[in-house]
Amino acid sequence: MNARPEKILAIQFKYFGDAVLLTPALRALREHFPSAELHLLVPEEVAPIFRHLPWLNRLWPMPRRRGSANLRQTWPVIRSLRHERFDRSADFAGNDRGAILSLLIGARQRLGWAQSGGFLGRRFCYNRRVAPETSKQHESARMMRLLSAWDVAPGPLEPEIQSDPALDAAAAKLLPERAVLCHIASSQPNRQWPVRRWADFYQLAVVGGLPIVFTTAAGARERSLTDELKQIAPGAPVLPPVPELALFLAVLKRAEVFISGDTGPLHFAAGLGVPTLSLFGPSSPVRWAPVGGRHRILTGGPCSCGAGAHVCQTASFCLAAITPEQVLDSLQGILKSTRHSQGVLKC
Repeated sequence: MNARPEKILAIQFKYFGDAVLLTPALRALREHFPSAELHLLVPEEVAPIFRHLPWLNRLWPMPRRRGSANLRQTWPVIRSLRHERFDRSADFAGNDRGAILSLLIGARQRLGWAQSGGFLGRRFCYNRRVAPETSKQHESARMMRLLSAWDVAPGPLEPEIQSDPALDAAAAKLLPERAVLCHIASSQPNRQWPVRRWADFYQLAVVGGLPIVFTTAAGARERSLTDELKQIAPGAPVLPPVPELALFLAVLKRAEVFISGDTGPLHFAAGLGVPTLSLFGPSSPVRWAPVGGRHRILTGGPCSCGAGAHVCQTASFCLAAITPEQVLDSLQGILKSTRHSQGVLKC
């Protein structure tokens, strides 16, 4: 009888953008272990990001409530994972939840980060650890480094996700024509370009004949930003809320260009192959900006708050230093490049 294929479990319990940035490491795992069964454990709210990846044999969504644990909900998933008898597991996040899950699932080789912090026994949850790189590097490269313990060669850092083709028709009803999609919110207000800047950019784009559509997250704070935008620029088109992540991904795929600050949807768009223009302020573009030639970055002024602040504490907001004219110029450069490569540039 042939031996069963090796079973590998990747674990990523972090946020939406971090989830997308894991995909280069998953691709490298598949290339290094072509005959293995590759499984992925993620919080259930981010599962649609990975549901259509061709490299995965199985996706395991787990219920999660941030800041608390509910064993009644999670134990059935843990028990099923234990029955898989994984040969290897790799915890890419390195937080307490990922470490404990690594131990409970019980793969023979449990790979994790050798880093300080967390609960006292976290380091004992793994039997193989890798020291993080001390120099600043892209988050996808950081996660790729974990796999050096298994001699996995670093691969390209471009993310790759796929939307659900069954939702294409519903997405077309929300965004009938290809447009420049502008996402004006972020999970942290200090990473948002000011609404007044968005309104001024919209007016410039209208004069230039560019199709601009705005979107935001479904929360009350995020929706208040589009309300403010409509007060300043009543004609600005705004997509209705799309709370279902799978449908939101299908809408994003239809965009000609995506513009936003440092936020999860920026990485969704990049992973779907949509050209992006990212507006960076307190967070590091070296670590978080989309990778690849189709993407462009604009950075704000000097920031004294730092990326750890939730709300800007200074009178001079760093992102406000990016002007609407700069955004328009960069957008026109992206459109010229992409339309030329597609053979639709008119002389």
